[in-house]
Amino acid sequence: MAHSHTAFLPQAFLDVIRDALPAGQTLDSFIEYCQRPLRRSLRVNTLKISVSDFLTLVAPYDWHLTPVPWCAEGFWIEREDEDSLPLGSTAEHLSGLFYIQEASSMLPVAALFADGNQPDRIMDVAAAPGSKTTQIAARMGNRGAILANEYSASRVKVLHANISRCGISNVALTHFDGRVFGAALPECFDAILLDAPCSGEGVVRKDPDALRNWTPESTTGIADTQRELIASAFHALRPGGTLIYSTCTLNREENQQICQWLLDEWPDAVEIAPLNNLFPEACKAITAEGYLHVFPQIYDCEGFFVARLRKTASVEALPAPGYKVGKFPFIPLHGKQAAEVKAAAKQSGIAWQDDQQLWLRDKEIWLFPKEIIPLFGQVRFSRIGLRLAEQYNKGYRWQHEAVIALVKGDSPLAFALTEFEADEWYHGRDIYPDESPSLNEVIVTYQGQPLGLARKVGSRLKNSYPRDLVRDGKLFAHKG
Repeated sequence: MAHSHTAFLPQAFLDVIRDALPAGQTLDSFIEYCQRPLRRSLRVNTLKISVSDFLTLVAPYDWHLTPVPWCAEGFWIEREDEDSLPLGSTAEHLSGLFYIQEASSMLPVAALFADGNQPDRIMDVAAAPGSKTTQIAARMGNRGAILANEYSASRVKVLHANISRCGISNVALTHFDGRVFGAALPECFDAILLDAPCSGEGVVRKDPDALRNWTPESTTGIADTQRELIASAFHALRPGGTLIYSTCTLNREENQQICQWLLDEWPDAVEIAPLNNLFPEACKAITAEGYLHVFPQIYDCEGFFVARLRKTASVEALPAPGYKVGKFPFIPLHGKQAAEVKAAAKQSGIAWQDDQQLWLRDKEIWLFPKEIIPLFGQVRFSRIGLRLAEQYNKGYRWQHEAVIALVKGDSPLAFALTEFEADEWYHGRDIYPDESPSLNEVIVTYQGQPLGLARKVGSRLKNSYPRDLVRDGKLFAHKG
């Protein structure tokens, strides 16, 4: 499938690249790869399905999957029916079995967890749309907690939708300028991912016009912000913690020089943890310092930069921020009340891990990851954990996102839909099954995955799929 694809590459930019290219890499090869369309890639969501079960499930489709060397769950995908059915409209994507993620953007999280690193509390400073947050959550097995921050209000909603679709329960969302965290949450995190806003030089294969507004001056302005962000992240990291700094850009000013600035600023408290052994072919993209500087032609993917830094000692705290957090509207549920909720949930096939705690706001019952609770009152959250249920006079009304995250496909309430019925469900229509379920409330499933909760009304199952998620048009890759 050949697309006409002409990336705009200004001469001043090519001069910068020529200086940044590693030995043995040519500018001609760089230009040639920039003019090629990007290979699509996906990451299997291991919170919902194992890689081997996923491969079995999609084996009947005409999907050619090639492993991504730095991510065991990552695959490049080639498929014949790309034009007739977008990957995002397949049943497996709608039920959260995979995430469409560029292969090189899987590198920072691979680096964060490499060498047996098992952090309990992680911050993702610039999280939307959620590819790295969801990758982190899968690596944590939904345990511990992630603070996922996004500065852009419009992107917070997309971030939440992706977290919800993937069945993630250990995330707390915030909506701030990332420069506040060093002062607001000093030394609170075991690991921090700063996938910094950048000039985006690495993305020309996806967006041929990415460099239309590129100037050396704009790069310098962006680098100023990156220094403020990395300083803030460094203050929010506990001693012994890991800081991953990454960008999808290629110039040294936004990459090596940002890390060097941090090393110069706190020489006794920060060191580089080299990434030479992250994966077998890492040596092709490794810099002298031990950073990964991925040019598009090296692995045939987007351009990317990843540095892994360690905080070796405490640094002087920043002055406390001047904002008010406001009153926290939740109270914890304990004892008899908590036991009642738990028992009722169990009857509906809903269960959670013991590192989640029940909290109440008015009539809403929420599940919060315990690991985030010490941060309450220090920073204002947009959304925490999962909305589990609403209390009403006859008991509890379980919420869609909790069903997606907490119900296993073999739940006693599971009611398997046919392919046609599942397609109808995602289009927001009621289901008229041949065999009506015996229960009045069921969890409808497809391919062993929960799609939502349905109430029986006469011979039909009433659709409760959230209206803002309802799809139109063609869905599902029908097995050939």
